[in-house]
Amino acid sequence: MSATIDTHGQKKVLMIAANPGTSPTTGWPVGFWWAELTHPWWCFTEAGYAVDIVSPQGGDLVADGFSDPEDASGYSAHDLISLGFKTSKTHAALVKGTKSIAEVDLAGYDAIFLAGGQSPMVTMIDDTALHGFVARAYEAGKVVAVVCHGTCILLKTRLSNGDLLVKGKTWTGFANSEEAYADAWVGRKIQPFWIEEEARKIEGTNFVVNGMFKPFAIRDGNLITGQQQFSGAAAAELVVQVLGR
Repeated sequence: MSATIDTHGQKKVLMIAANPGTSPTTGWPVGFWWAELTHPWWCFTEAGYAVDIVSPQGGDLVADGFSDPEDASGYSAHDLISLGFKTSKTHAALVKGTKSIAEVDLAGYDAIFLAGGQSPMVTMIDDTALHGFVARAYEAGKVVAVVCHGTCILLKTRLSNGDLLVKGKTWTGFANSEEAYADAWVGRKIQPFWIEEEARKIEGTNFVVNGMFKPFAIRDGNLITGQQQFSGAAAAELVVQVLGR
């Protein structure tokens, strides 16, 4: 089933969620993070926007287990928005049979929004087609929003002039303190690299973080970034502030 919605002149947001992958550090299956998809989706639809959900490669999407409100770990048991989304047949169908970005015409959208999860660190970090897609959206003046581990792409996404998209920009992403907490919580190293650690090696960009696991999103021009899974709605609200209701 396609995630396409008839717009009738509405503002349109393209949400991009990661395809399933396998972590090279844990061997776990990895995917998108429910809250980083569902909370922004709710924000956009409440604002009256049309939302399409796609993925870099297309096909069925799978969420990270820890992001599932029904997961035995209880890690996301508080997330009633995601629980409602995933248990609704209509909404759950939106992450099945997704279109690939290659099938998307950017001209039809006002903004793009990249959700995070564990998969982006494996499947998006070196996806040059995705990086190019995001760069084209940015250079076309679209609002470009990226949250949590999805921000790993900003370590490598370059504009047509060869500059990193984040050159001269203030942005955020998953913090070192949050990575350390997550590693301690599961008792092992989870991620192959840490975004904050890599971002601070880049000259001419300003990477900032807020309190650990606190909602935090910032806008710099038409780039909007959110720190982690509790920042999806905050990033989406900034998109709505830019585009209007």
